[in-house]
Amino acid sequence: MKNFLSHGHTLTFTNGSGSDLASGAGHLQGAIFGVCADAVANGAEGTLNLTGTYELPKAASQAWAVGAKIYWDGSEATTVDTDNTLIGVAAAAVGSGATEILGAVRLNGTAA
Repeated sequence: MKNFLSHGHTLTFTNGSGSDLASGAGHLQGAIFGVCADAVANGAEGTLNLTGTYELPKAASQAWAVGAKIYWDGSEATTVDTDNTLIGVAAAAVGSGATEILGAVRLNGTAA
């Protein structure tokens, strides 16, 4: 088909966040959330992975159940929806202990 562009699993973007982004960092580009495929300097072009399951920083005070809706608050994943962007669902249960600061998130791959 002549009008096919891509499968939509990745997005090329220009990092305008004001700071460098590390490989594996969560990033909200407009209404699209993704995980940086590589380190991306501020002002440079990079690739966001829009689908898949990733271990992301989470609010340590929260316990997650498999399938819980997960949001991005600008720096970490959370179950709090107020003023945050829906990014996917919890792919594994995780506790709320002070050392439980990472959670598995299956990205939804859609715009917020």
